[in-house]
Amino acid sequence: MTTDNSKGQVSNQLGVYSTVEEAVKCGAAAQTRYQQAFGIEDRTRLITAIRDKVMELSEVLGQMAVEETKLGRIPHKVAKNQLAAMATPGPDSLRTEAVSSDAGLTIEERAPVGLIGAVTPVTNEVPTIVNNAISMLSGGNAVVFNVHPSAKNTSAFIIDELNKAIIAANGPADLITMVQEPTLETLQEIAKAPEVKMLVGTGGPGLVNALLRSGKKAIGAGAGNPPVIVDDSADVEVAGPFIVAGASFDNNLLCIGEKEVFVTESKADALIESMQANGAYLLNSEQAAKVTELVLTADETQETAKPCSYGMDREYHLRKEWVGQDASKILAAIGVETESQVELLIFETEFNNPFVQLEQMMPVLPIVRCKDFDSALGMAVEAEHGNRHSACIYSNNINNVTKFAKRIGTTVFTQNGPTLAGLGYGGAGTTSFTIAGPTGEGITTSKDFTRVRRFAMAQGGNRII
Repeated sequence: MTTDNSKGQVSNQLGVYSTVEEAVKCGAAAQTRYQQAFGIEDRTRLITAIRDKVMELSEVLGQMAVEETKLGRIPHKVAKNQLAAMATPGPDSLRTEAVSSDAGLTIEERAPVGLIGAVTPVTNEVPTIVNNAISMLSGGNAVVFNVHPSAKNTSAFIIDELNKAIIAANGPADLITMVQEPTLETLQEIAKAPEVKMLVGTGGPGLVNALLRSGKKAIGAGAGNPPVIVDDSADVEVAGPFIVAGASFDNNLLCIGEKEVFVTESKADALIESMQANGAYLLNSEQAAKVTELVLTADETQETAKPCSYGMDREYHLRKEWVGQDASKILAAIGVETESQVELLIFETEFNNPFVQLEQMMPVLPIVRCKDFDSALGMAVEAEHGNRHSACIYSNNINNVTKFAKRIGTTVFTQNGPTLAGLGYGGAGTTSFTIAGPTGEGITTSKDFTRVRRFAMAQGGNRII
């Protein structure tokens, strides 16, 4: 890969720069042109070009991501790419508010913030870039990314392709930029750059807290440890396959994915049978102990991938090499071979098991039997650790559904379906890969990347004498 030293841009990849200074400077200049010369119809045209390009390349991008990061599953990467491309709201989500009276007319419109600095995770490398780009450009902004180092090549590829699509649609170059070799230091440079007016981060509490300390407006998408409740009224023939599908999606890399199940005693056996019939493998106690020893560690080493939940003192941590790996690979490592396809590993355990408390990012799902709904509710709320990210319940008792929703207080809450339905995947509504629980924006859209600008016409527009 070569570099054009006159600009600092990687010569064969548009928007990819060797220094933060050049990535920021070119992004800021592009945003100025964009804001001054491109209206809502122009933005819509450019966003359509972005959507089309991502749909065209969704399979290639999925393959690239798995090959580079060694995480997840290609079909699910493709599905996430397509979801981000087509379900992220565009400029149409912006609304102008008007108030009129005999005293005059006041209009409040959504104005661009400017150049936004954004950090992306390795777990949702392409979807986060696409989702952020659509939302931020829809608001009239430009964005400079500090991508995850383990996904830098795939990220550079899609940023190059998106810039080409924008230019082909008669838009300005460099609305989307990144630094070629992203590090913690380059993130700090982006955060300090005066041209960068807002910071957006998708990751753990350390990242979010760092952005909040920057002194700039920050949007932080934090951790999740989403619990599932299955109560006495649930239809387990619905719950079983949906829980398996949700917890195994992309090998449970998503923060929104189901991480632990609390099921009432009356439904536990039937639920487990339903899950087994839909691709889950039930570990016995000896196998569960072997899996725990294989994929978790109590040692703090550089090879530890620390889950990003808040407020816990942990004894165990995830072994980095097992994050996002296939269930069959984990089984094979403990000496278990199966004839049928295994999507998810499940096992029964107690509430204090580390798999219940950790945000495990692999297809291993603990199941806790509970004597009744209230017991399940209490454990689910505690296991979520106040992340306020996502939760779901399988129930046909509206009182239980309402009680859980109020107690858990999560940004995403689903009933009788996987948490992914709350992001428009198999459910109604829009999507976002920046779910801002810590800073309160929730499911982000272009509106969250704008500021309010008020125009007031006094005296009904009449000349004051």
